[in-house]
Amino acid sequence: MSDVIPAAEQRVDFRIIRDLVEPGTRILDVGCGDGTLMALLRRSLEVRASGIELSQKGVNDAVAKGLSVIQGNADVDLDGYPDKSFDYVILSQTLQATRNPRHVLENMLRIGERGIVSFPNFAYWKMRLQLLTLGRMPRTELLPEPWWRTNNIHFCTIRDFVELCDDMGVTVEHSIALNAWGRRIPFNAPWWFWNMFGEQAVFLLRR
Repeated sequence: MSDVIPAAEQRVDFRIIRDLVEPGTRILDVGCGDGTLMALLRRSLEVRASGIELSQKGVNDAVAKGLSVIQGNADVDLDGYPDKSFDYVILSQTLQATRNPRHVLENMLRIGERGIVSFPNFAYWKMRLQLLTLGRMPRTELLPEPWWRTNNIHFCTIRDFVELCDDMGVTVEHSIALNAWGRRIPFNAPWWFWNMFGEQAVFLLRR
């Protein structure tokens, strides 16, 4: 099996997620888009991958790649999945686009042995600076759309997410903050430093 990964699959959180997933496991990618992450995991780790995606175009693109993807809404359709039916449930840059993030997290940790969540950090210093100096909703390379066109509903910060996990009694097995260049912020850096300089974060969770 080739280790060469196409340029289209070089999104930094995808590489981190690939490193967190065990080979040959069952995964559900929630909000899988066109299935790029699923294809990466299936090819490099030989996982048994399924996906759920809201947009019909995303479903069509994923199915065209030979992937098992159904159209569905994470806020309501995860309720029907049986307990512990997957080894990993993945939310890659999806949580902030859900209407009830806590309910979605509860479901992903019910139906999966572990959950992997990546999300943009709204406390990143460039966002703070834009709010302070321009008085408008920030736009970055990671979040390029204007506020009225984005699918995002509930932005959060790294600190917000950690506090939510604590409130839910969720165990954080692994956490990674990435700066604007996709480099990992040192693990022993304090949370405030992650919250200020991490442009995005990836968390591995379990009950």
